[in-house]
Amino acid sequence: MAASGTDDVVGQVTGINGPVVHAETRRSVGMSELVGVGEQRLIGEVIGLVETRAIIQVYEDTTGLRPGAPLYASGLPLSVELGPGLLGRIFDGIQRPLEALAARSGDFIERGTIVASLDRRKRWGFTPSLKSGARVCGGEVLGIVKETELFDHRILVPPGVAGRLTWIADAGSYTLEDPVARVDTDGASRELRLFHRWPVRTPRPCRERRPPAAPMLTGQRVIDAFFPLARGGTAAIPGGFGTGKTVTQNNLAKWADAQIIVYIGCGERGNEMTGVLTDLPRLEDPRTGRPLVERTVLVANTSNMPVAAREASIYTGITIAEYYRDMGCDVALMADSTSRWAEALREISGRLEEMPAEEGFPAYLATRLAAFYERAGAVITLGGAEGSVSAIGAVSPPGGDFTEPVTQHTKRFVRCFWGLDKELASARFFPAINFRDSYSEYAADLGSWWRERGFADWEGLRARGIELLSEEVKLQQIVRLVGEESLPDRERMTLEGAWVLRNSTLQQTAFDPVDRYSSPEKQLRMLRAVFHYFDRGLDILERKIPVYRVKELPVRTMLMRMRFEIGNDEPQKFDELMKTIDEQMDALAQE
Repeated sequence: MAASGTDDVVGQVTGINGPVVHAETRRSVGMSELVGVGEQRLIGEVIGLVETRAIIQVYEDTTGLRPGAPLYASGLPLSVELGPGLLGRIFDGIQRPLEALAARSGDFIERGTIVASLDRRKRWGFTPSLKSGARVCGGEVLGIVKETELFDHRILVPPGVAGRLTWIADAGSYTLEDPVARVDTDGASRELRLFHRWPVRTPRPCRERRPPAAPMLTGQRVIDAFFPLARGGTAAIPGGFGTGKTVTQNNLAKWADAQIIVYIGCGERGNEMTGVLTDLPRLEDPRTGRPLVERTVLVANTSNMPVAAREASIYTGITIAEYYRDMGCDVALMADSTSRWAEALREISGRLEEMPAEEGFPAYLATRLAAFYERAGAVITLGGAEGSVSAIGAVSPPGGDFTEPVTQHTKRFVRCFWGLDKELASARFFPAINFRDSYSEYAADLGSWWRERGFADWEGLRARGIELLSEEVKLQQIVRLVGEESLPDRERMTLEGAWVLRNSTLQQTAFDPVDRYSSPEKQLRMLRAVFHYFDRGLDILERKIPVYRVKELPVRTMLMRMRFEIGNDEPQKFDELMKTIDEQMDALAQE
């Protein structure tokens, strides 16, 4: 976060309404400018200008602030510091590191506390990638810093900087404040350091945006096989209290096919965020064996923190994600939850006495949601690399009502919707994603990716699975009226196939070492086994053998156990399972 403290008093406070402060200015201040409010220099941002009056949202508690208090200008917008030292850190909504705040003020954050977002004393080993005299432009890689054991941090020329490289530092150890290069830009010399600042409300530029072409694999069968998310895509996870939004996002953070994870805890309860902050450092990255936190950035802003900082936390997180995207990384951003962020917008809008729209939310709610999700995407960076930001936002509709404004507006701007179901969660069925409420518009774009890897039947299996589950819903309405025994055997076999599909494939536990992650090949083989059992069962019915005999076959239990007993690297066991299905069905047919 850019420092807001200067000695330049530009006005005084005339009114306070919670986090919204009105001030009379002696000279002009800029829209979105960072300011210090009062003698404690509370951190605020200008959100409105009316003649000589400025309207400021303050990111700290305004208790005790009085009219007449001074207003200090910074001349800078609300910005984040981007450079080595982001990974493994926990920041608040305006990028103040919580560990530094705790060291400064103890368990409770003192108002007006300003600390550097990145450690200025730590020295980083820098290896240059360019030589003096080269022509450089924004996005090019100046050099490499080893940020963690497994991640090489690329030091980028900031966007908007272009010219001739007149000097670059030799390989060595440098602090963030040490110059490592000089660029001659139209006759003016500009020093470049290991970090730079970027305004959070301004999207970072790229050379080209790419259409979705590859899935962001999560290892979760109901997602990858039925409702896939493209790399660089957008998804929403709506669900009522207790349906597993946070658990699902934590699972995605651990298993998603992404190099960097940015997790934004936006307005969630303190005990939930405490669980995330204490559990994450202990989690092991399953791909590397290293702590998962080494490739994670956390932005923590709980429900008892100032509401204005909650509004800013979303932008802080997405800006950090864009920065790693510009290095050529695939980044997964988790926002939990956008409903709390929307509530912050509603509270600030009410303090500003703006005309409310539906359910009291501001009329620009849809615009703000669109601006956030539009910053996701797969791109060609300014430096020519390929990178992506996949944005996954949790939504907490009151009472699980998906018709409320935040959920409805979110559906307009995301192409993947994983609706969580209270009944499934109550039945201990996880992930509690209800296929009737869920959809993915990326499926048509990802078929070629599956075909290129030898899974040409993915589209057919997916379509057939959704059709089978839809048919089950219709039949269950009849079953509630007349009972399952009144149905013809063919319809009862349809119910049997859907039941096996849901409980053997769509259900998945995060605590089993085999079942917690499924490779694409395992997912497809599981679907093939289920439908082979279903098809052979239909053939058996043609021989006038009742459906209950099919359900008594031992292979049915084997299908239910395959998710626990067959690993990702054991495809031969699926061949044996298919052979067993045929043997038992043939034996039943001969009877």
